[in-house]
Amino acid sequence: MLAVNNIDAFYGRVQALWDVSLRVNEGEIVALVGSNGAGKTTLLNIIFNLLRPVSGNVEFMGKRTDSLAPHHIGELGISYVPEGGRPFREMTVRENLEMGAYVYGAWKQKEETLSQVYDMFPRLKERQKQLVGTLSGGELQMVAIGRGLMSRPKLCVFDEPSYGLAPLLVKEIFRIIQGLRDRGISILLIEQNVRQTLEIADRAYVLENGRIVSEGKSRELLQDDHIKKAYLGL
Repeated sequence: MLAVNNIDAFYGRVQALWDVSLRVNEGEIVALVGSNGAGKTTLLNIIFNLLRPVSGNVEFMGKRTDSLAPHHIGELGISYVPEGGRPFREMTVRENLEMGAYVYGAWKQKEETLSQVYDMFPRLKERQKQLVGTLSGGELQMVAIGRGLMSRPKLCVFDEPSYGLAPLLVKEIFRIIQGLRDRGISILLIEQNVRQTLEIADRAYVLENGRIVSEGKSRELLQDDHIKKAYLGL
């Protein structure tokens, strides 16, 4: 579904990524994990063509996306759920959700999709007329996920969905992400919460200093000695 092929990327003269490749197949949760500064955000910017790589390319559903504007990439069926949610705080919950339906082809099915989002997040239905700026951190993340679903995506890219949340809320958000996979939406999960991410992902890539240093099934990576020492404190 998503193929990132042999990416080299620079900021000015400073190289940020070295020969990075990854795949997301249909029906998978694939994780990209690593610490701050590893290059995760750089790769995310390349996937959405906000940064041009020096070499390599990105394909979605067999179509190269490096010549497309970011909003056209969204129209192909990729949705982005940003770190911290980045809501429109002076707008209501419903207005925020509707913003996600402005992708070509999604607006006609807005009410149907909105109903599905409310079924998934009853709390958002209860607060649909409430200003988003008055919500809790967990509710803000629900709004961000719901807004991402309003475009009816084939693939959702999550950027640090556990950021700033209490442990119980992190478990709930990860449970929701698993539920999306069960509904047929493929997931690319970009996280630094390595343990819980590997516990829900099917496969994972470990990014360190701009390079993929490990990849494989998540269960196997949880038993990897380097992963245990570097990320799990074992």
